[in-house]
Amino acid sequence: MGILETLKTKLAPAKDKVSDLAHQHEDKIEKFGHGLDKAARKVDERTKGKYSDKIESGTGKAKDALGRLTHKDEGTGTDESTGQKDQGTMPPAS
Repeated sequence: MGILETLKTKLAPAKDKVSDLAHQHEDKIEKFGHGLDKAARKVDERTKGKYSDKIESGTGKAKDALGRLTHKDEGTGTDESTGQKDQGTMPPAS
């Protein structure tokens, strides 16, 4: 077993706990997402649009991460351990 697998195994309970808490406080996290948008607009204003693309990219990544935390029970189609698309099974033909 490599170092990465060992770390994943040891950190799995903490990850589950964080995900559970995030799922319980989804409404507060959603408000935080709105705060991210507000902060991004303010920073963009102050920098006079010089870094708009970087601000937009960073805000999007942060909101995606928040979304992944709060929606752990919903199938994302990605195996988190490998980052690969989940192949799943085909539904039966009717």
